Amino acid sequence: MMKLGKYASAALLMTACLLAVTGCQKKEGPMEHAGKEIDQAVDKLSEPKAGPAEQLGQAVDNAAATTGQKIEDAGDRLQDAAKGDAK
Repeated sequence: MMKLGKYASAALLMTACLLAVTGCQKKEGPMEHAGKEIDQAVDKLSEPKAGPAEQLGQAVDNAAATTGQKIEDAGDRLQDAAKGDAK
């Protein structure tokens, strides 16, 4: 009987704690709500758009990579040619 009393009082204490914690949650005020809306708007503005400027930037990046590869290939051919003359 004594164990039942301990379990019952422990369960009652846990229930009281749970109710106290859930009852203490604050409601969101108007300033916090406005702050969240501002944060969402800033997040949307900071994300890059796939517009014409973004497409142009990607085209420039691709052209630079292609040009760099061609320059490397030409340098390799020059080195190979120089090694062939030295033999």
